[in-house]
Amino acid sequence: MGNSLEEKLYFASDYQEGAHPEILEQLIRTNLMKSPGYGEDDFSRSARERIRAACKAPDAEIFFLVGGTQTNATVIDALLRSYQGVIAAQTGHISIHEAGAIEYGGHRVITLPHRNGKISADCIRDCCDSWSRDENRDHMVMPGMVYISQPTEYGTLYSLEEMESISRICREKKLPLYVDGARLAYALGCPENDVTLPDLARLCDVFYIGGTKCGALFGEAVVFPKENTVPHFFTIVKQHGALLAKGRIAGLQFDALFSDNLYQRIGKHGVSAANLLRKALVAKGYELTFDSPTNQIFVILTREQASALSEKVEWSFWENLEDDRFIVRIATSWATSREDLDRLIALL
Repeated sequence: MGNSLEEKLYFASDYQEGAHPEILEQLIRTNLMKSPGYGEDDFSRSARERIRAACKAPDAEIFFLVGGTQTNATVIDALLRSYQGVIAAQTGHISIHEAGAIEYGGHRVITLPHRNGKISADCIRDCCDSWSRDENRDHMVMPGMVYISQPTEYGTLYSLEEMESISRICREKKLPLYVDGARLAYALGCPENDVTLPDLARLCDVFYIGGTKCGALFGEAVVFPKENTVPHFFTIVKQHGALLAKGRIAGLQFDALFSDNLYQRIGKHGVSAANLLRKALVAKGYELTFDSPTNQIFVILTREQASALSEKVEWSFWENLEDDRFIVRIATSWATSREDLDRLIALL
């Protein structure tokens, strides 16, 4: 359905639409084809090969799961021993917006101070050293891995220099480094980004390529750059209720996403839409909270501004401020139209 002048505008998240038309075309075209289950089909094999090529990681092991929280809970549980926890930013997705899924699985999230959503190599080192020096450490949760996301929850980006520093300290401390790539397309499509898929494969022990927020109906592709990083991960996925019987549906979507640069095109479109909106917000005197160059925009609103806009625009509430103002998030996506952008800018 197209938008009429009376219809509400939806900028609350980047997964409000269905799937990119190129993915839907593939799903329809192959709908009645029969294939093996559990990711043993030709579509999934092709997707894995395309992802290996894009990452320049010929030995990578790749698994397709449904969603981000499911993926985080499964990967983190697979990497940690029972007495270990995962280091993350205080603002990390696993720290706040996953309803305690990691703790429910038996592991503590060890939160560190952040700067615009990012943690530093020095903070990671200090956390590990503090645990090592504590004479009561046997009574404490041991840091067992590091979780970061690219982009962060604030839409900010780790630079290649920052990623390399974090990777070095993780290897020094023998901590697996895990990168949540739920919105990875919008990082890769951002002109300010200098971290590529091959860089992730070189610097991380595991990362995932987001599909749910990046044009797929659902699905995340977990990438272990080195073979046998987690023995029997397939079985661990099944133990977590995360194994798709119709695995070809996820595999086919990633096969499409990694054909004809679709994943990069999706990211560039979302970021370009966000940049147009950022310029309009600044021009109209709105205050932006974070310097976030990807597809998420964080705006400070007064109660009056929010009241005037809320009947016509849907956004995500983010945080209350002390002066009776609050932060909202506006997100663009692969599907954001110029028509909707122009209508929102006019409303502002």
